[in-house]
Amino acid sequence: MADLASSDHGPWLPPDRLELIRASVPLVYVEAIPVRTDDDGTITHVGLLLGAPRSERIERAIVSGRVMYLEPLREALKRNIEKDLGPLALPRIPYSPVPFTVRQYVPHTLDSSDPSLSYDPRQHAVALVYVVPIAGDVQIEGDCLGFDWFDIDDVRSPALADELASGHGEILAQLAATCR
Repeated sequence: MADLASSDHGPWLPPDRLELIRASVPLVYVEAIPVRTDDDGTITHVGLLLGAPRSERIERAIVSGRVMYLEPLREALKRNIEKDLGPLALPRIPYSPVPFTVRQYVPHTLDSSDPSLSYDPRQHAVALVYVVPIAGDVQIEGDCLGFDWFDIDDVRSPALADELASGHGEILAQLAATCR
């Protein structure tokens, strides 16, 4: 199994092996909802990326990325947040590995009776979703086109929901319901 993870691609699997694995087993992801809080710890704003993470359309999304082989969840969160929000974001990574919620992404027609399922044409994946306060300045990195903070009350907006990547609207609605 060790040679599967070692390659010229660093810690990442070569594209052909990744495709084979995606077709065979679910992958584990971490997703982070960047938030700003007031002095009492109440969530006031939610941060959303602008890009094309899962489709051919421009959409808004929360931070998301795979967990690498043998990588602790807290490290995966930190790495993926820094990858998208930059090294000066200063995330307050939760100490506990217990997520805010869990989401499944599947590559086929959705069972509309299961609200925890979302569509991802690439794979079957399980995402552990965390709420992560951001204390620093966001400087988008990588493939992101932009980043914006939204008032927690605006997260319920149907217009914003239309801009979100698959499943992220449900995650944000769940967060908003716990905030007020």
